[in-house]
Amino acid sequence: MAPDIDSPKIERFESDLALRWSGRVSLTRRILAVNIFALALLAGGFFYLDSYRSRIVDSRVMQANREVRLIAEALRSVPLDQMEPLAARLSRETWSRIRLYAPDDTRLLDSRALGVRNFVLRDPDKQGWDQTAARFLDAVIDTVVGAERAPLYRDRDPDIGSAWPGVVFARENDATRAQVLRAPDRTPVILAFAPLEPGGRVVMTAVNARSITETVRVERFRLSVVLGIVTLISILLSLFLARTIVRPLRRLARAAVRVRLGRAREVVVPRLPTRRDEIGMLARALSDMSLALRARIDATEAFAADVTHELKNPLASLRSAVESLATVKDPALQAQLLEIVRDDVHRLDRLISDISDASRLDAQLSRAQFEEVDLAQMIAALIEVRRARAPESSVTLRFDQADAADMVVLGEGARLERVFENLIDNAVSFSPPGGTVTIGAREEDGWLVVTVDDDGPGVPEEARTSIFRRFHSVRPDAEDFGRHSGLGLAIARTIVEAHQGTIAVESRADRVRGARFVVCLPLVEQS
Repeated sequence: MAPDIDSPKIERFESDLALRWSGRVSLTRRILAVNIFALALLAGGFFYLDSYRSRIVDSRVMQANREVRLIAEALRSVPLDQMEPLAARLSRETWSRIRLYAPDDTRLLDSRALGVRNFVLRDPDKQGWDQTAARFLDAVIDTVVGAERAPLYRDRDPDIGSAWPGVVFARENDATRAQVLRAPDRTPVILAFAPLEPGGRVVMTAVNARSITETVRVERFRLSVVLGIVTLISILLSLFLARTIVRPLRRLARAAVRVRLGRAREVVVPRLPTRRDEIGMLARALSDMSLALRARIDATEAFAADVTHELKNPLASLRSAVESLATVKDPALQAQLLEIVRDDVHRLDRLISDISDASRLDAQLSRAQFEEVDLAQMIAALIEVRRARAPESSVTLRFDQADAADMVVLGEGARLERVFENLIDNAVSFSPPGGTVTIGAREEDGWLVVTVDDDGPGVPEEARTSIFRRFHSVRPDAEDFGRHSGLGLAIARTIVEAHQGTIAVESRADRVRGARFVVCLPLVEQS
């Protein structure tokens, strides 16, 4: 297993994307949690209904205070013999039970005794399951919101007024009073007390305000239905969203793990072509990355095999020559064998140097800092150096540069110099004595096109691709064997492609003998 490598840049990048506590929770659960949290905010409507109920109860308490004062005024204004009919009529109109107590706490009248039975408490044991569930929900919400629980209503001795604390309060303080109690079925019971005269008679009203509870429960039921439907839809959408995100991510993760385990050739990373979102982009990027990795692995394996093959030939020749030296006694033959040994050693040295350059080239070019390079000056300098090195050369070098051509490109000068030096060397080596190598340059649609023409035999059309492969070498018949490793054009192509350019070989424009190598590089945009 490869060792972990600490990198400050990676640590900073990961810290920007790090999730503290939620990073330990699966993506599916996080999606569900976010949506359920939004639903929890909607469920807060139940607590709003509790405050709504409190406001209604307060309003009914104020109404009970007003009604009991008006009833007291009305009863005080009529003779005793007319009180009972008036009390019965007021009881029907206000839907309350009216009782009147004398100063000695005896009961003077009771609307129930007069036949008005509009104050009836319901027995919860005789109600259906829906009311039981509603009462349970009321208790849960009251507990959660911390609502104050009203005392349970208990019917006291109807004939004794002092049995009701409100009667005593109204008589002693000459003031009205109202209080809220709780019926057995959790509906509010509102009691109100008012004196008819200071220290004298007291009227008492009792109302079972079931309409408040019914209104709140109806709204709560509607909200529950809405919340249930929204919850179901939200969970289904969350699961759908998690399915469309998590499942492809898991497939991609499994494929990436298999690639990491060295099974890149067996793995088919799903490309998800029908998806046009970020997941699809990620899938296609990972697929392209795995294909590039597979191609890189194949190239590395092929390169290693080619290196082994190329090294075996000079090594075999070298071993044969060395073994023969021990048995050969002829000085001339020994000198010939030593010459073979020197040639093989030079060939190995040249081959190893080229292999080293080729193996490090991609990494070095990826880190290179490109600068503006004037290729006109570079090519002219290469030609002058070659003329000075071989003034008696039978091959003529000519540089044809368009007058208006701007030959400034972005790149690494040393690498580009190696490309054109290699092309010029090849052209000279294939050109016959008295031949001409022509280097041309022109600007074409924002590209710099450099051509190298020779008078050699040319490159067959079927070999115009293979000559750029590593260790593929086609040399002139007159050249000594082993002078070239077959990596020159492969290195040139790698350098040109790293500069966002192209290199190719074609027939000369005049269709005469010879080959034309064409290098295209992007020109620097002029400001």
